[in-house]
Amino acid sequence: MPDPIVIVDYSPAWPLEFERLRDRAAAVVGNLAIAIEHVGSTAVPGLAAKPVIDLVIVVEPEDVQAAIDRLTVIGYVHQGNLGVEGREAFGVPEGERRHHLYVSPTDSEELRAQLAFRNRLRADPELAAEYEALKRGLAWRFRDDRVATRTRRPPSSRC
Repeated sequence: MPDPIVIVDYSPAWPLEFERLRDRAAAVVGNLAIAIEHVGSTAVPGLAAKPVIDLVIVVEPEDVQAAIDRLTVIGYVHQGNLGVEGREAFGVPEGERRHHLYVSPTDSEELRAQLAFRNRLRADPELAAEYEALKRGLAWRFRDDRVATRTRRPPSSRC
């Protein structure tokens, strides 16, 4: 079975792992970073998730390429936007634990949506519980079909 989707209970280790990854990226991106944000389900205390940290380095639009160049120095592999405008994705350096790293410009609509969704889930435990139930159901139903789970995004009207 190739890389099945598994949702696990929240881990207090996730914020610590984010901090480690953030500090590593910040050391090379330096003053280009406006912020480095923990996004995705692991960024919501108490929420079950795939145990994969998502982080976004926020830069000015004119600094996107420079940030990409700096991250490649520590082994990140630029993968382009993977079909998501306003977000540059990276492959994980060899020897690192699986995580998702992105660079987004400050004017990115995708970044705005990610932060709004994360913040809404943090502020609304009832919505977070509904989202967790949806995630668990989709992970069970589409355990071996990552493409199917990615195409089922929560309605943005709730954010």
